[in-house]
Amino acid sequence: MKELVHGAMSFIENLGVWGILIGLMLEVIPSELVLSYGGYLVSQGRISLVGAVIFGTIGCVLQQIILYWIGKYGGRPFIEKYGKYLLLKKHYINIAEGWFQKYGAGMVFTARFIPVVRQAISIPAGMARMSMLRFIFYTTLGTIPWAILFVYLGRTLGANWEQIDQLAAPYVKPFIIAAILLTVLYVGYKLLGRKKTA
Repeated sequence: MKELVHGAMSFIENLGVWGILIGLMLEVIPSELVLSYGGYLVSQGRISLVGAVIFGTIGCVLQQIILYWIGKYGGRPFIEKYGKYLLLKKHYINIAEGWFQKYGAGMVFTARFIPVVRQAISIPAGMARMSMLRFIFYTTLGTIPWAILFVYLGRTLGANWEQIDQLAAPYVKPFIIAAILLTVLYVGYKLLGRKKTA
């Protein structure tokens, strides 16, 4: 795994912001590592902070669009057969699908701040034929703060960017708490709406 990470980072370094975009779009390694390495490149003056965030956001969104298409055109049969090769665990897909079916499209935004489920939620969105424009809007809205956070932390760590797991934990926790609160508020809003129409 370590060799894979360093090979991917060499690829990203050679291509600059385009390497960040491609690395995130394919997500061979976790997005947090790619974004934090982008922050390291910012600290070295090789790319700009704005460029790293913009291309990082675009790369993350493109990766989610690919998952959306998998859900839309491949559906459950594709996930059952090939999901393990794409590191898409059935358990998390089931959770994301349950949330999406129960609470609707807004979960595409709130789930972006919850580890693991943040990737899986795009599959049921595609399976449900959610509007592509709406999907991109919610996904971008939820991705921007994630990209800013990890690029900033990577720049702060500099050459020690590989220690991102230790540094990120105190920052990611508020994101998770905020996501839970947003989810509760959103679910409450949906339930009140149902009661009014009943």
